[in-house]
Amino acid sequence: MTDAPAAVVAEGLTKSFGAFTAVDHLDLSIAAGEVVGFIGPNGAGKSTTIRMLCALLRPTAGRAMVAGYDVVRQAEQVRGHIGYMSQKFSLYGDLTVAENLRFFAGIYRVPRALYDQRREFAISMAGLEGREDALVRTLAGGWKQRLALGCAILHRPPVLFLDEPTSGVEPQARRLFWELIHRLAAENVTILVSTHYMEEAEYCNRIALIDHGRLVALGSPGVLRHHELGGVLVSFACTPLGAGREALRDAPGVAEVAIFGDELHVVLTKGGLAAADLPGFLAARGITAGPARPIEASLEDVFVRLVAGRATNPPSGAHGPP
Repeated sequence: MTDAPAAVVAEGLTKSFGAFTAVDHLDLSIAAGEVVGFIGPNGAGKSTTIRMLCALLRPTAGRAMVAGYDVVRQAEQVRGHIGYMSQKFSLYGDLTVAENLRFFAGIYRVPRALYDQRREFAISMAGLEGREDALVRTLAGGWKQRLALGCAILHRPPVLFLDEPTSGVEPQARRLFWELIHRLAAENVTILVSTHYMEEAEYCNRIALIDHGRLVALGSPGVLRHHELGGVLVSFACTPLGAGREALRDAPGVAEVAIFGDELHVVLTKGGLAAADLPGFLAARGITAGPARPIEASLEDVFVRLVAGRATNPPSGAHGPP
């Protein structure tokens, strides 16, 4: 994967709206056939970055190449070599499945000689055989989602941008959608997908975490889980949870504390409290706690650690409208 030529390259990519910097000197390289997950809190700059890479929004500074074309100087060529799905459903509800496919085939200038084959592939991929004449607004969310993907790849683009494509879709439909993504990647399609579902990020070859417009972590799920916490992660039950979290926020050696279900996850660093000290520390403050046990970090733990650590001290220029 790392030896493949880069299909997407961003160098110092920046977008400002007045005094507000939405994307701040972002560097990113994505190889052909790679699936990269784009994660970050709301307003972090994910959608703005994708829109610049799609040549829909002109960068304030920096440069980007997509499928070998410059997003500023060769915007039309970029748009002709990408597929794009927005976070809002983009098909036409009052048209049928077949009519939507015909419309997007025209937009993407699919040759007439290839249309029937591409149409049948999209219908099969979406699982809509026999529903070609159904109005799109009558379809369940998972079918709509797969149909939108089918429309986005009718012209066989080498690069695909998916902006939170599974938002609001049931888990089973999300799983089927990711199976389609990996089928496309196996055909050397490069995919950048933004998501707020941590379990989906696990399906990616690499994850790019963006916060306040800056890339704060980049690596495989395994690398991020094992190297980004900066301490030992422990988990334990306590009552009440909220009081336990507040008591530990400023405790010595506690780098991060967060509620996960009915337990606390705490990142401990050297020179402060050890795992065995936590129950006694909390008991002295009227909080009942069970024994703390080391656990393997999840991507959600990494996300909380990296983003929460920046939330109290955001970069200069990061404040502004959403």
